[in-house]
Amino acid sequence: MKSNILIIEDHELTRFGLKTAFESADFVGEIYEADSAEKGLEVLSNSEVALIVMDLGLPGMNGIEATKKVKELNKDIKIVVLTSHNDEQEVLNSLKAGANAYCSKEINPKRLVQVVQSVLDGAAWFDPSISHIVLNAATRVQETENVKPEKNYGLTSRETQILKLITEGYSNIEIADELFVSINTTKAHVASILQKLEVDDRLQAALKALKEKLV
Repeated sequence: MKSNILIIEDHELTRFGLKTAFESADFVGEIYEADSAEKGLEVLSNSEVALIVMDLGLPGMNGIEATKKVKELNKDIKIVVLTSHNDEQEVLNSLKAGANAYCSKEINPKRLVQVVQSVLDGAAWFDPSISHIVLNAATRVQETENVKPEKNYGLTSRETQILKLITEGYSNIEIADELFVSINTTKAHVASILQKLEVDDRLQAALKALKEKLV
């Protein structure tokens, strides 16, 4: 099943580049464009869109305000924020508004297409350049709140134990030493954790674990 995508970006050349990248993706249906948040909202009122690639630095209504507005209208629409800034407050405000992914405009176009596909499949993604911001914020929230996890994704007690060590920055070798198991056993557990959490790497697993209070 193909998914329709809306690109909200005020720079015409950037829009063209993004559209070109998505045109070759077999999971993408219609590609809509808008050079402002206001025009993007008009598109949404007339078209069925599954995901929005949202620039933050838009004229008029900015991308964070637009993200919040879109989620109020339809919480099921996925939003991939695209920006040239990595300001901590901007990052956190974007995620608070409901962004499902946060990407630097320097991201490789092919990688962006992969990110969009993973987000459509239900994953969250954070650019490596801002992951430390999200991780630190999630850690602060975890320290101040006592909230039970919404679900455990079918993790075993051993996998939950390993996931906690991952959030604390342990490498596979350090985890193996800590739990007195082989490195191969550790790698197998980590692979299982990534699969169950539906994430691509250890950092995304840590972010999801902290955000959803899994550890």
